[in-house]
Amino acid sequence: MKKWLKRLRAVVGTALTWAVAWAGVGTILALVILASGGGFGPGTIGMFAVLGLPAGATFSLVLWIAGRRRRFDEMSLPRFAVLGAVGGLLLSMLFLLGGTESWSASALTSSVIILLGMGSAAGSLALARRADDRELLEAGADVDDIGLTQEETRELLGN
Repeated sequence: MKKWLKRLRAVVGTALTWAVAWAGVGTILALVILASGGGFGPGTIGMFAVLGLPAGATFSLVLWIAGRRRRFDEMSLPRFAVLGAVGGLLLSMLFLLGGTESWSASALTSSVIILLGMGSAAGSLALARRADDRELLEAGADVDDIGLTQEETRELLGN
């Protein structure tokens, strides 16, 4: 049961992180619209945050299924980006199948969600690797204190 709770926490954490990141994208888009003379739409920020939450959760579930036996250092950035695109595609199917928008508007919304999913997945992997690197560096400081003997140094240098 503890394993399930850990995975559920990871899904929720990813979903919240993506919601915040996507709200940032929505803020930038709203500012660009405002600067170009359009009306400021605070709903844009909220819309992106609301879309980022299920996108992050969907990506986590796709990653859970597709990469369950791999560590982050074993996964490539392109593979992670593709998994993010798959998560975005699954989420965007709601817009395509919902039929509330025109086909072209749904296709545009889907494209944005898929591209944001790819970018967010790549960013998530970069952050995860950075955290792993920091942990390894901190652990490496303890190993540095041990040092090498004279004989080990000669073996290492090939003398």
